[in-house]
Formats: sequence, structure tokens, C-alpha cells
Amino acid sequence: MSQQTEDEWTKYATEMNESMFAALERNVEAQSQFVESWLDALEDTEMSSETMSEGLNGYARAYKVWMEAAEQQFERASDAFEGEDVSTEEFRDIWLKSSNEAFKEVMSTSAFAAATGQTVEDVMEMQQEVDAAAQSTLRTLGFATEGDIGEVAERLVELERRQHAVETKLDRLLDAMDVEG
Repeated sequence: MSQQTEDEWTKYATEMNESMFAALERNVEAQSQFVESWLDALEDTEMSSETMSEGLNGYARAYKVWMEAAEQQFERASDAFEGEDVSTEEFRDIWLKSSNEAFKEVMSTSAFAAATGQTVEDVMEMQQEVDAAAQSTLRTLGFATEGDIGEVAERLVELERRQHAVETKLDRLLDAMDVEG
């Protein structure tokens, strides 16, 4: 093997290693962040031991997907070292596919649904508190609130209904007076 070929091979192998390790590091970090946030959500959610167990089994299946992806990465890196043409995009695709599969494993559990439901409930409660504070602030500052505008709209509709009723009665009265006169 010539020096130039050897240098090219070394450069290629170095790029592959750097890409593989960077992808591995990013994906392990993403998995860790996901697991941390998922476990935090589970801690704040009241659920049965059966639901929790099912959630942990989902996480175990997701972990298996991640490990299979790491194995596949290692195999493709070995193939590249043996001279096979392996693109860096292939490494990225392995992790993207495995990320999707791993998230599906976790998101399909009732524990994930319970944690998500609890999070939505918490957000809705917080939104109600924020809305109440905003309404109170608007009233204090002398501005019309959404409730005030709704009340005015209801009164306007009622006034229009009454006006229509009065107009109808007036038209009947006028028609009756024309007939008699």
C-alpha cells in the first residue's frame, strides 16, 4: 500500500471514528435526557404498580433498541475498517431509526399515557391560574375582561331578541289598525 493510500485510509478511518463517536455521544445524551424527564414525570404521577411495571418494561424494550443500534454501529464501523464503503449518513440513519423505535416503545405504554395526562392536567390548572390572575389584573386596571365582553355580548343578543319581539307586535298592531280604518 502506498503512503498516499495509507494516508487517505487513515483520514477516512479517523473521520468515520469521529462521526461514529459524535453520533453515539449525542444519542446517549438524548436518551439520558429523555429517560430523566420521563422518570421525573413518572415520579409526579400516581399510578398502579402494574402501570409502572408496564412502563419500565417499555423502557427496557427501548433500551434494547438502543443497544441493538450501538451493535449495528459497531458492525458498520468494522465493515468500514475492512474497506467497505460506509457513508457517515448511514450512521446517522441508524440512530434516527433506533431513536424513533425506542420512543415508540416508551410512548406506547400506559405509564407514558398516565404521565402525559398528568402533565396536561397540571398545565391546564396552571393555565387557569394564569387566566384568573390576568382577569384580576385587568379588572384592577379598569380594563374590560373576557368575561365582561361575554356578558355585554349576551345582553346585546337579548336586547336584539326583545327589539325583534317589539317590532313584530308593532307590525301586528299597525296591520290591525289598517284593517279597521
